[in-house]
Amino acid sequence: MTTFVDRVELHVAAGSGGHGCASVHREKFKPLGGPDGGNGGRGGDVILTVDQSVTTLLDYHHSPHRKATNGKPGEGGNRSGKDGQDLILPVPDGTVVLDKAGNVLADLVGHGTSFVAAQGGRGGLGNAALASARRKAPGFALLGEPGDLRDVVLELKTVADVALVGYPSAGKSSLISVLSAAKPKIADYPFTTLVPNLGVVTAGSTVYTIADVPGLIPGASQGKGLGLEFLRHVERCSVLVHVLDTATLESDRDPVSDLDVIEEELRQYGGLDNRPRLVVLNKIDVPDGKDLADMVRPDLEERGYLVFEVSAVAHTGLRELSFALADLVAKARAARPKEEATRIVIRPKAVDDTGFTVTREEAGGELVFRVRGEKPERWVRQTDFNNDEAVGYLADRLGRLGVEEQLMKEGARGGDAVAIGPEDNAVVFDWEPSVSAGAEMLGRRGEDHRFEAPRPAAQRRRDRDAQRDEAEREFDGFEPF
Repeated sequence: MTTFVDRVELHVAAGSGGHGCASVHREKFKPLGGPDGGNGGRGGDVILTVDQSVTTLLDYHHSPHRKATNGKPGEGGNRSGKDGQDLILPVPDGTVVLDKAGNVLADLVGHGTSFVAAQGGRGGLGNAALASARRKAPGFALLGEPGDLRDVVLELKTVADVALVGYPSAGKSSLISVLSAAKPKIADYPFTTLVPNLGVVTAGSTVYTIADVPGLIPGASQGKGLGLEFLRHVERCSVLVHVLDTATLESDRDPVSDLDVIEEELRQYGGLDNRPRLVVLNKIDVPDGKDLADMVRPDLEERGYLVFEVSAVAHTGLRELSFALADLVAKARAARPKEEATRIVIRPKAVDDTGFTVTREEAGGELVFRVRGEKPERWVRQTDFNNDEAVGYLADRLGRLGVEEQLMKEGARGGDAVAIGPEDNAVVFDWEPSVSAGAEMLGRRGEDHRFEAPRPAAQRRRDRDAQRDEAEREFDGFEPF
């Protein structure tokens, strides 16, 4: 059974906001006590947070769909709805969050680092919050906004100081087991290690982490073996250690050719050229292994490598190797730029930024004026279109924002189709420029007399249909000579 997963696709859904409440205070001897509808609660967020106790993404492999709770609707008596509970998803240290296109959204390194993967929807305002001096008793409330729906990809890149790379069965697991307290599975057949192992090493005053990367063979960077699946775990390591097998039983292999092959795979993977290298000639406890190590060591040192002859079984040369790695890690840490405090950058919007755009489009042979912008689209989502007064309030807000004025500048005429929102989810209506702002000019609560007038576009369509019917009747009555 799989116990280690380092890449999953996660489907997250934030909670929707609760609807506002339209209510009027009722009390004896106070028949019109004023609006007292409460606001809806905010929907819960989906938040990814680094937890040091989590080492795999296995839970999300089995349960990839996660949803936060919705906000509660408001109630009468000025009682606001309860906010939805945020859903905290723990992830391992070193998790990278990407979208479906492969763009990096967040790189979560360090305990407690978090990222909001899906934002909860706002709660709708109740009619008590919508009341004003000109609209004393609104007969409507705003709807809660839906929460974000998002598909993200989580990739785990092991956070370690030293990475052990080499052929299968080169002794990487044995080496990490004697250098640290890690207890990986060790056997004498290739691909024994199927997951990266992580251990902590103490050398003098330096404490560092060491990881082995399984499955590197020729062609690993193109997907052969297990190398491509785990090469990402090398990216965060400061030092690379080539573990070379000096007692291999394969006649076509030797330590120098093994080094060249692994270096070529690292080069093709990319981004690792500036990492310091160190070479470990392992298994010198075998007589032939010791002789081969003595033969290839001068050649490797001529290439500029720092070479160590060790035996994980006999515990030979481990102390010198451990302190050499500690020295390289200390230098790498000292060379890192110091982390600065996060600067809060405020970018005010331009004075002439209206917050929306109006474009002319052709849809089905008809002219459509499409309105896009954060505010107009949010206002549409919050409007209850079964309530005329709520629709009138939306018209007032759009008028104050300047949408009507911009439509006139773009050449829109009465009865032209206006769409607010994207093509796949837009609200379309026939624009009437003569509609004046002022939802206070209302009849009974929940009604708007402005919607009693016939719509010009609908009337024009009826006229065209009547003309077509008349032409068809005349054609049917025509008799040839």
